[in-house]
Amino acid sequence: MNATPPQPPRSAALQRMLERGYFEQASDFAATDAALDSGMVTFYVGYDPTGASLHVGHLVQIMGMRALQRAGHKPIVIVGGGTGMIGDPSGKMETRKLLTREDVAVNAAGLKAQLGRFLHFDSGRPNDAVMLDNGDWLLGLKYIEFLRDVGRHFTVNRMIAVKTYRDRLDAEIPLSFLEFNYQLLQAYDFLHLFRHHGCTLQFGGSDQWGNMVAGIELIRRMTPEGQPNAAYCLTLPLLLTADNRKMGKTERGAVWLDPERLTPFEYYQFWIGCDDRDVARLLKTFTDVPIAEIEALTAEGGAALNAAKARLAFEATALLHGLDHATQARQASEQAFGSSEDWSAVPLVTVPGPEIRLVDLVTHPEIEAFKSKREARERIAAGAVKLNGEPVTDPAHLVIAAHAGDQGLRLQSGKKCRFRVTFG
Repeated sequence: MNATPPQPPRSAALQRMLERGYFEQASDFAATDAALDSGMVTFYVGYDPTGASLHVGHLVQIMGMRALQRAGHKPIVIVGGGTGMIGDPSGKMETRKLLTREDVAVNAAGLKAQLGRFLHFDSGRPNDAVMLDNGDWLLGLKYIEFLRDVGRHFTVNRMIAVKTYRDRLDAEIPLSFLEFNYQLLQAYDFLHLFRHHGCTLQFGGSDQWGNMVAGIELIRRMTPEGQPNAAYCLTLPLLLTADNRKMGKTERGAVWLDPERLTPFEYYQFWIGCDDRDVARLLKTFTDVPIAEIEALTAEGGAALNAAKARLAFEATALLHGLDHATQARQASEQAFGSSEDWSAVPLVTVPGPEIRLVDLVTHPEIEAFKSKREARERIAAGAVKLNGEPVTDPAHLVIAAHAGDQGLRLQSGKKCRFRVTFG
C-alpha cells in the first residue's frame, strides 16, 4: 500500500489529484497510475443514502470524482439501498438508523441532483456518470449461498483488526452482527461492479480503507485463474481546518449542499469566513483556479487575503449553485457587510403574523442565529443583535410589521448572520 507516491505520476488524473489535494494513499500507486494513463477506467464511490442532501464534508470526494471524470474516466455512484438498510459502522460509535426502500429512493434523487452540479450524467459521452442502487443485487442474495461463496474468504481475525471494528470493541460499545457484515457486503459490491460493469477502481475516505482492500482481495480470490483480476483502491484525505476541526462542521451544524437547507448566500458566507491559514489549500481543493493564480492571490497575509477569500467563496458557490446564484450571493455579501443601505440581494425570510418577539425571531427555523432561546436571550442582552442597524438588547422586544420597509427589516446577529425580514 502506498501512502506516499513512489514517483511522479504519468496519468493526468493522478497528477491533478495530487496537485489539488485529492490523494492520500493507494493500494498500488504504480499500477493505478498505469491504468489511468492507458485508457478510460471505470471507478466507483459509494454513499449510504441516510439523507437527501450531502454536505461540505463530502466535497473532497466529489471533487476527486470530478477530477477523474474530467480526465476521461467513468464514475459509478453507488447509493446503498442494500447496505443502507444495515448501516455503515465506519467512523461511527453508535448504530445507524435503518432505511426503507422508499427512504432510499427519495434520498437518491436528492443526491443525484447535487452530484449533477459536479459530474455529467446522461450527456451521451462514454464516461457519463451512472448511479446504481446496490439493493438491486444485494437484496436478492440467498444467505446460505452468500456465506458459502463469499463469507468463506473472510476471517474474523482479520476483520476485527480493522480500525472501525477495533475502536468499537476497545471502547466496549456494542457492535451488532448486522454491522459486522457490512465489510462483506461492500467487498461484494466491488466484486459485482467488477464483473458486470468493468469497474476496477474504488475510492473514498480514509475510514473506508479496510473495506476497500477487502474488496480487492475478494476480486482476486473469486476470479477464475487465468482471467484478469487487477483491481485497485485509493483514498482521499480527511480535510481538517487549521484549528483541527472537520471540514464543514460549524456552530450551526452541517454545511449542506441543498439550497433548501442552506441558501447560496449562507454557503458563500461559510467559505468567505474561513481561517486565513486555510485559504490557499481550500482554493486548491474546492475550485478550479489555477495553482499559479492561487499562489499570487495568497502571497500576502492579513487584509490582502480578503480578496482571496472572496474568490474562494465565489468560485465554490458557482460550482454548486451556478454563476447567477454566486453573483447574487457576492452582491448580498457586499451589501450586508458593507455600509450600504441597500440590502435588496440579502436573503429574505417571511415570518407569519403581524408581530414576533425578538428572541423568537432570531431562533426562527429559517434564521437560527442561535442554538437555543437561552443562548439567544444572553446574546441579545449583550448587544449582539441589530435591527435596521440599531442594537436591541431586550429579548422580549416586539418586532412588528411596521418596522419592515420596502426591502424588509434588516436583521444582523453577530459577525455573520444577515437577513431581511417581512411579515405575512
